[in-house]
Amino acid sequence: MTKAILLASVCALAFATTAARADDYIDMATKKATAATGRADKWDGPTTGPKAAPGKSIVFVAGDLKNGGILGASEGVKEAAKAAGWKVTVIDGQGTVSARTAAMNQALTLKPDGIVVGGFDTKEQQVAFDAAAKAGAIVVGWHSGTKPGPEPEAGIYANVTTSPQDVSETAAYQAIADSGGKAGVIIFTDTQYEIAVFKARAMEAAIKKCGGCTVLEFVDSPIGESSQRMPQLTTTLLQKYGAKWTYSLAINDLYFDFMGPSLAAAGMKGDGTPKAISAGDGSESAFQRIRAKQYQAGTVPEPLNEQGWQLVDELNRAFNKQPWSGFISGIHLVTANNIAYDGGPKNVFDPDNGYRDHYKAIWGMK
Repeated sequence: MTKAILLASVCALAFATTAARADDYIDMATKKATAATGRADKWDGPTTGPKAAPGKSIVFVAGDLKNGGILGASEGVKEAAKAAGWKVTVIDGQGTVSARTAAMNQALTLKPDGIVVGGFDTKEQQVAFDAAAKAGAIVVGWHSGTKPGPEPEAGIYANVTTSPQDVSETAAYQAIADSGGKAGVIIFTDTQYEIAVFKARAMEAAIKKCGGCTVLEFVDSPIGESSQRMPQLTTTLLQKYGAKWTYSLAINDLYFDFMGPSLAAAGMKGDGTPKAISAGDGSESAFQRIRAKQYQAGTVPEPLNEQGWQLVDELNRAFNKQPWSGFISGIHLVTANNIAYDGGPKNVFDPDNGYRDHYKAIWGMK
């Protein structure tokens, strides 16, 4: 065998090996994305715990109630608190650091037994968290860290969230699977928030492992300013990338609320590209777009109302000096093919697993 033939054989083998690995990655992404679309009708949360502590007063401090995820979690907390016989107050941080500081200070003046921090980092409000600890208020978080569970260093008894890593990778896997491993992706995030950066980087890493996919741009845009920024930003990105831009990935559906009109104005069909897929949180408008197949192909939502009940359960465990439940809700991908289940007809991800009855039974309410 001549050197030329031998070199050609080695190159062909290397190419075949690389192609096989690429196919394996696409197959893995497809299997995981498909698995995430399954029904969420089996309860896998806690079945034991303390009875509801009587007469508690809690405050939900929302990072921004315009954010559908935060709003949904707050509604769940109100529903669960009522079932437990507790008083609950919701204060809106209105999407700015200064307003969230004011909201935290207002919460502390109420001298609650517990505080739920909804959708912003503990590091941002460290002074307020220190004050809450000194006042003896138990703090739990919703999306207030990069992982589920206790964060004692941040003053949080437990942070309630799905796995940010799994949520982000699932959104990216859907883009990989749907494109056959050829997605041209723009990723939208807000670097004000540690969790947003974590999720965006996880999506970026997953896309970059797909040899035929491309991360066209990593866009940092304040989520609270989406209504003002996204229309012009969408137009600019279309002019810059054109047909190369086939998928949009974002850390929250809110970005996509203001993208569609600009795409339509540019002549882009709603059921074509770029297709939007969100790594959270499953807003009402996102469900409407997915059902209509207009400018959004999927979302990886949080079970917001269920997580509201979990937040109340975690507070109750803290009040009773017990460890957190250890429960981390599973990953669910909503597409046009499964939107008829698990709350989809009501434009929300609400698992058909009877979580309300399970929590009431734990608290001695049934």
